[in-house]
Amino acid sequence: MLREHDGRQIGMEFVSIEELVPRDHLLRKIDRVIDFEFIREKVKGLYCADNGRPAVDPVVLFKMLFLGYLYGVRSERQLVREIQVNVAYRWFIGFGLTDKIVDASTFSQNRRRRFTESTVYQEIFDEIVQQGIRRKLIGGRVLYTDATHLKASANKNKFKKEQVAESTRGYLAALEMAIDADRKAHGKKPLPPTEREPERKEVKVSTTDPDSGYMVRDGKPEGFFYLDHRTVDGKHNLITDTHVTAANVHDSLPYLERLDRQRERFGFDVEAVGLDAGYMTAPICKGLEDREIYGVIGYRRPTHRDGYLRKRDFHYDAEQDGYRCPNGQLLTYRTTNREGYREYRSDPRLCRDCPLLASCTQNARRIKTVTRHVWEESRERVDAHRLTDEGRRLYKRRKETIERSFADGKELHGQRYVRMRGLLRAQEQCLLAAACQNMKKMALILCREPKSTLSSLMRVVLDAMRPLLLGLWPVRVAVGA
Repeated sequence: MLREHDGRQIGMEFVSIEELVPRDHLLRKIDRVIDFEFIREKVKGLYCADNGRPAVDPVVLFKMLFLGYLYGVRSERQLVREIQVNVAYRWFIGFGLTDKIVDASTFSQNRRRRFTESTVYQEIFDEIVQQGIRRKLIGGRVLYTDATHLKASANKNKFKKEQVAESTRGYLAALEMAIDADRKAHGKKPLPPTEREPERKEVKVSTTDPDSGYMVRDGKPEGFFYLDHRTVDGKHNLITDTHVTAANVHDSLPYLERLDRQRERFGFDVEAVGLDAGYMTAPICKGLEDREIYGVIGYRRPTHRDGYLRKRDFHYDAEQDGYRCPNGQLLTYRTTNREGYREYRSDPRLCRDCPLLASCTQNARRIKTVTRHVWEESRERVDAHRLTDEGRRLYKRRKETIERSFADGKELHGQRYVRMRGLLRAQEQCLLAAACQNMKKMALILCREPKSTLSSLMRVVLDAMRPLLLGLWPVRVAVGA
């Protein structure tokens, strides 16, 4: 029978906010698993102890921030409106049904003026990781690292061109020592000391967000972006590090420094790492070997000019320390340059009448030069790991760990775009988003319902009896029925 619903909502009801939030709600699980009381101690130094107006509880402020990242609410004003009408949000921040929510301007100004210039976001992220370690959810034995782009709040057509210094590599001192040792081993004098100044290059600088970088990569969108360099633990895919740079910084540059930070900050005993092909550089391979870490790095086909011989066509002879060309000539060592590459050159008298000369080099003096990095042996050993069974198994998990972490961040937590402008605010966003992803995963894992022992036992018994049951009651199919 069709009945009309009585839409009057004027009756007085006695309810508790505790009763209105479902028992299996995500926020209940997070509140049960994560201890937020540490936040007050972290921010104590940012407040005046005995003067000024009473401040909003910092735990409430950060819980509001967490709600925005947990549910992908990009606008802080919209977040305040959502908290006003969402019972679960009110319960999570410790407010009742009639408590007045913090004004949006108070919320924003606290974040901008009090917290942005501090290290509190990094400290909060680190504490969440520490809680995961104490809960045995992070092992620190196998780590996966990659970088993804976040679109900056900047028009790609509004820029100016400037000469800027290239990013300084942290391994320069070790490389200079290796170059001197290599030249000495080959009977060469050390290179004269020079004050190495960073090379300068012309780049596009956004007039809207100068900290962002103009990205031009194959298969990627073009414009101003930031890069989120993220590391996850292989045990439960929890994020152990996130670091933001401009998009025109190569993925591999901050890697070793961030790896060392995790080992020192969290005491990780890293045994293996999985990286994509962008990290296949001789310095990273050397750094992994020096740290006694088993590295598995993806393969990228090197660029090649059609009609010319490939570098792999020249085989390195370790005994004679030279490269053997396809026509049998030995390219001998000549020098080691400041970039760390040994130069092996051919004899132009032999190359003059070589039938492969046209496909070998265009050098006017008919000299073929092949280079080899002083740490090339480390690169070759690390490259061989991907061909082993262990290496294949470890690298296969990249798509289940770091790639999935990026996908969740972009799809569910607003990590496609940078909400604010400036490197510090981009770092703030990535740290909070990563902390929320960790809190969510920790809550789901630790509050997982245990499987029924009886149902599991019955499933095992039925699986064991399946062949017998099929034998007793065979299935007959009538052809043409």
